[in-house]
Amino acid sequence: MNGVRPQALVTGASAGLGAAFARAYAARGSDLILTARREARLTALAHELESRYGARSTVLPCDLGRPGAAGALFREVDARGLTVDVLVNNAGYGVPGSYRGRPWQVHAEFQQVMIEAVAELCYLVIPGMRARGAGTILNVASLAGHMPGTAGHTLYGPAKAWLIKFSECLHDELFDDGITVCALCPGFTYTEFHDVNGMRPHVSRLPRALWMTADEVVAQGLAAVARRRASYIPGRINRLIALAARLLPRPLVRAAVASWARDFRNAD
Repeated sequence: MNGVRPQALVTGASAGLGAAFARAYAARGSDLILTARREARLTALAHELESRYGARSTVLPCDLGRPGAAGALFREVDARGLTVDVLVNNAGYGVPGSYRGRPWQVHAEFQQVMIEAVAELCYLVIPGMRARGAGTILNVASLAGHMPGTAGHTLYGPAKAWLIKFSECLHDELFDDGITVCALCPGFTYTEFHDVNGMRPHVSRLPRALWMTADEVVAQGLAAVARRRASYIPGRINRLIALAARLLPRPLVRAAVASWARDFRNAD
């Protein structure tokens, strides 16, 4: 790129998969645009990326749960003269409990982060990527998007299923423009995700073989992007689970998943 380092915008970069993606892109020669709510963590990560990889990071704290936040974030990126060569839509969380057990505002903010902000950021970065004839959009979905719904965490699976379908549509729309869009669908991953939503005691009972590290997920995700995959499930066990969910009779799969989920998913 004529000596100009590519820029990767990573949402939810303060921890977990977001931080792992930031490190991976920094190691590959990119500069970073880091956003999340926790500014202190973003700043610490920016210092780490510079000292370890020589990557320059622009820290832009942002709460994507606020309507209009995604647009404001992009305007700030543009105002600073930065380009987005890579967009990693990683920001996300789960809302434990039943649908009626949480105030509507909690669900509204969840959908703002998981659906509206993702769609808007994609919409905003595409013109620049098209003009340059290249770009990557990596949307962090979940194995849950391939599975039947269960009680509790009511909007999480539907949001991830939407993200998979959305990514596949964009992939086909933008492929000939040199833009790769991929939905990465990890299963259980060692991050802060389950600590934040209070489910760590439940999921800790799951077999160790079901878990992957953030670095493993990221490495497989970037390999899928390099192969221009529209969606990808990292981990052989996760792919077998998704295959079984697709091939076995739906009532059987729903019953099995519901029984399994009761052991770790709080629906109260």
